[in-house]
Amino acid sequence: MTEASSQHYVFVLMGVSGSGKSVVANQVSQKLQTAFLDGDFLHPRSNILKMAEGQPLNDQDRAPWLQAINDAAFAMQRTQKVSIIVCSSLKKSYRDILRDGIKNLKFIYLKGDFETIEQRLKVRKGHFFKTNMLVTQFDTLEEPNGSESDVLVVDISHSLDDVIAETVETIKNNIQ
Repeated sequence: MTEASSQHYVFVLMGVSGSGKSVVANQVSQKLQTAFLDGDFLHPRSNILKMAEGQPLNDQDRAPWLQAINDAAFAMQRTQKVSIIVCSSLKKSYRDILRDGIKNLKFIYLKGDFETIEQRLKVRKGHFFKTNMLVTQFDTLEEPNGSESDVLVVDISHSLDDVIAETVETIKNNIQ
């Protein structure tokens, strides 16, 4: 077996709340028959309780959570050819924590404009939505630029089926 054929990859689906990360990741993982983890499940109890009280998390709160996702990515890449993790990864510093020590980790940025995502959130059934929450997400977002060569972009302005198909193709085109 060659070095290239035995490599394993982790793809982090990133973007603001409402960009479709969980839905896309779930469908993509089914199509590729691979592991999928929603990073929100790794929040420590203190973060969950804080968010339940309506208090926003700060970078200090997020640090152990991001490290837990990094640890999960490290474990997943050792057992799966392709693994998918959902994490908003809004700041470059967050992405740096996630990529630390993970050789074949790439981000797939589900990119959409404010209006597109706002409209999608408004029609979600059973979803608590306030416009100011989306404003905060976009205010926090540090869009990846050319200095982050491990970030791939998928435009979410298309139908969900098209976004899923493009994400599958993006993954297939970025593994050996």
